[in-house]
Amino acid sequence: MPRRVVLQGLGALGVSVAAGVAGLGRPGPAAAQAKGPGSLAELPPEEKVEQTLKRLFGDRVVREDEKTVKVDLPLIAENGAVVPITVEVESAMTPQSHVKAIYIISDKNRRPLNAKFSLTPDAGAAWIGTNLRLGETTDVRAIAELSDGKLLMAKRHVKVTIGGCGG
Repeated sequence: MPRRVVLQGLGALGVSVAAGVAGLGRPGPAAAQAKGPGSLAELPPEEKVEQTLKRLFGDRVVREDEKTVKVDLPLIAENGAVVPITVEVESAMTPQSHVKAIYIISDKNRRPLNAKFSLTPDAGAAWIGTNLRLGETTDVRAIAELSDGKLLMAKRHVKVTIGGCGG
């Protein structure tokens, strides 16, 4: 079989595959972009921390437990745009008993929920690290949601010298 025939056949195959893939449909919006009640797109431009806690946890009690939930972040943040935080939750991380999620909430941010980290027992340990943006001096809460529905929290006060949220 001549080389020219092989190359023409491969070219035609490539065009037909590309046309077939394009014909499968257009991608839909990502889950985070979803519209509707309770979605992030439907939140007002500013939300009070009490509203955030109610929206996330309903009427469940959030118990303070700084022995189980350990938060490490600076007491003074010179630049509120980059505030490092680590959270460790002492938990067995077994299928029967584990940390399902860790929430980071900054009380005085315009939208207090900074981040939610979903975990599974496969993680092996309930530990996260990230950077926060803090608009002003505030309390920062780390809330661990356990597989049995319990909510445990540790809270730290952070003094912000230069706000990182603009505005």
